[in-house]
Amino acid sequence: MISPVLPTYARAPLSFVSGEGSWLIDEQGKRYLDAGAGIAVSILGHAHPGLVEALSAQASKLWHTSNLYEIPNQLRLAELLVANTFADNVFFTNSGTEATEAAVKMARKYWSFHGQAERFKVIALKNSFHGRTLAMISASGNEKHTAGFGPLLDGFCQVAPNDPEALAAAIDENTAAVMVEPILGEGGIIPLTDSYLRQVRRLCDEHRILLIADEIQCGMGRTGKLFAHEWAGVTPDIMAIAKGIGGGFPLGACLATEAASVGMTAGAHGSTFGGNPLACAVGIAVMEEVANEEFLEGVRRRAGRLRQRLESVVSSHPDIFEEVRGQGLILGFSCRVSNMDVIEAGYAKELLLVPGGDNTVRLLPPLNATEDELLEVADRIDRAAADLGTVNHA
Repeated sequence: MISPVLPTYARAPLSFVSGEGSWLIDEQGKRYLDAGAGIAVSILGHAHPGLVEALSAQASKLWHTSNLYEIPNQLRLAELLVANTFADNVFFTNSGTEATEAAVKMARKYWSFHGQAERFKVIALKNSFHGRTLAMISASGNEKHTAGFGPLLDGFCQVAPNDPEALAAAIDENTAAVMVEPILGEGGIIPLTDSYLRQVRRLCDEHRILLIADEIQCGMGRTGKLFAHEWAGVTPDIMAIAKGIGGGFPLGACLATEAASVGMTAGAHGSTFGGNPLACAVGIAVMEEVANEEFLEGVRRRAGRLRQRLESVVSSHPDIFEEVRGQGLILGFSCRVSNMDVIEAGYAKELLLVPGGDNTVRLLPPLNATEDELLEVADRIDRAAADLGTVNHA
């Protein structure tokens, strides 16, 4: 009998009924340490009291009105995002792929508004990931995601990350924008160097094209700054965010400067649910918690201790791991064995990890996980790797 749920996920045989902070509890009451946070989503952990209160209070008042009317929570969240970023305005979505779609539409509309509709091409990076819509798999060009869905949409090409010469060679008279993840998440936790990001910004300025940052996975405090591009001292013209901004409630946003968003006038884009009162109530609570230096300094401090311990784990298991890469609390192990073997060994230690491209294991724990919890993550990885090493040498 076919499952009533479309079988597009290779799910682990685990099911959880409740969560507390950095922990998930299954139907038998077993507690798992969650180092994946719903793939970088639950940045304040599970059942965070402030988020529960914000959602419950709004749920008892009003869920939905549509964007036919003013939404006070939407305005307040937009104000917080504008106050804490380069942006002048915000378009709210329900997901990350909707945010990147809005970003690409905005870039094309910008050039159409200025009478140069022939400038429609967007340059992305190889091994990037910008979502699952037809346009966004076309943008990434990864065969894993594009196979069977052709023909792909025109107007996208990909160049190698951290290669400014390849980017410069790809820019032509049809280029509208360059779209980058400051840290490629799905692709295997591949950080773009600060030097490369500065050169991307320089090339965009030199050729008068727009820079789109996709901070869906690496943003919202995960690197120890509110957004990862801040480390390089560059600012994009447009930015897509999602995942952590809702703390677990579906929410995304496309942020832009006034200049970049000039063509996005009434009727140019829309969403039935985007920016609804429930989502924005939670987003406000997330921003009020995360967008302050004391919180971000705590992330940097705890992440530094975790990184130090993880480097020791890697050096202790050279037959299992190659290296640790990433920044802050977006980290990845490059594996010598199958990354799924490592993840399954983690399950045996009641530890939840996330697979990634390039045979990596991703660590994306809640940003408010305690130092003891983060060090426990490292200890459980150490024990899981020891078990794998015993099996491999048997």
